[in-house]
Amino acid sequence: MMRRRERGVALLVTLLLLVAVLLLGASASTMALLSEKSARAERDRLIAFQAAEDGLMDAERDIETARVSVVPAATETPPAAQPRATPVGALGAGPGDAAPYSAPPAATGGEPAPSGAAPAWQVVDLAGGDSVPFGALSGAGMETGQGMQPFKRPRYFAERLARAGGGFYYRVTVMGFGTRPDSEVVLQTTYRRIADGGAGRQSWREIANWRELHAAAHGEDKP
Repeated sequence: MMRRRERGVALLVTLLLLVAVLLLGASASTMALLSEKSARAERDRLIAFQAAEDGLMDAERDIETARVSVVPAATETPPAAQPRATPVGALGAGPGDAAPYSAPPAATGGEPAPSGAAPAWQVVDLAGGDSVPFGALSGAGMETGQGMQPFKRPRYFAERLARAGGGFYYRVTVMGFGTRPDSEVVLQTTYRRIADGGAGRQSWREIANWRELHAAAHGEDKP
């Protein structure tokens, strides 16, 4: 009788140990999958980040080599020390300075926007036709859509703003893309042309919540 009880307890212990091993295995597999997913997301972000940085350098080359011709339209009401900004999207692409895109009505019109209105870089569609694709004016190339490459070229939107002490500087906002459409990074710099006596790039920042700002500028909820 005692032997039967001992066998029954041994079987129960064995089953419990087996369940514990299975649970540990399942937990390890889940953690491994989550770790792999996190690593893929971080890799995608780094690809998008590098693409955005490449887009910034492309925009700065366009500005430095005077490929841009200013679009005569107001974009916002900047601080009193700075008169209104002007988008620089229509860089000269040849005779007549043909514009590579048309700024949307919300960012144009020739009159300053009402006080408190969102700046142009929040209003325009950085991922679409309101911005300039990498290489459109400089002729630079970028491979996309295969392997560990961005799924499409980065795009930039530039504005020319008057400096309080005279002259101009440029605010450049770029969206870079990862290997998937939902992976994107937005970077922004201010830039003074070296050809005009400036020092080139003045400031740099990443705008992690651009989508929310864009939705708010159009009176929409967070996408």
